Amino acid sequence: MISFTVMALVFGVVFLAELPDKTALAGLVLGTRYRASYVFAGVAAAFALHVALAVAAGSVLTLLPQQIVHALTGVLFLGGAAVLLLKKGEDEEEVRQPENQSFWKVAGAGFMLILIAEFGDLTQIMTANLAARYDDPLSVGLGAVLALWAVAGLGIVGGKALMKRVPLALITKIAALLMLALGVWSLWEAVAG
Repeated sequence: MISFTVMALVFGVVFLAELPDKTALAGLVLGTRYRASYVFAGVAAAFALHVALAVAAGSVLTLLPQQIVHALTGVLFLGGAAVLLLKKGEDEEEVRQPENQSFWKVAGAGFMLILIAEFGDLTQIMTANLAARYDDPLSVGLGAVLALWAVAGLGIVGGKALMKRVPLALITKIAALLMLALGVWSLWEAVAG
């Protein structure tokens, strides 16, 4: 049986913790370049997997070596920044055409980005701790996954809305610089931690 109190509590905690995180930025970046529903499908699947792992593993996930997680995240963000900066200019209408990117390619990119970048993240560890504390894996899992999907959806929709007002080339440069900064920060955490 689902406890709506536990689910609401977990939703609120995870939503607020994830909102300023890199997930919203990743969703925004992907949302400006690809079909939103494809991006969301991949991101949502990755978050569902993360929550399932967190709930199943409980507090064991807090023992993962953070240096490895930070190093992988850093490399992923640096690679993403390089791809954005080295990509030839594209016509905005061309980017918006869904037939240019298959569902599996776009959803797979979103899935892999979130799968790696969010592994061992604060919200995953928090979800594991909440699952251990409340001993209600279904309520905790539902609250956490709905919160993560909400944050991802806000980032993706924000990316689409932003593209209507700001030139794609400028969005791409800013996103690349932010990804570069996140990559450097993650690698610094890997080395310093």
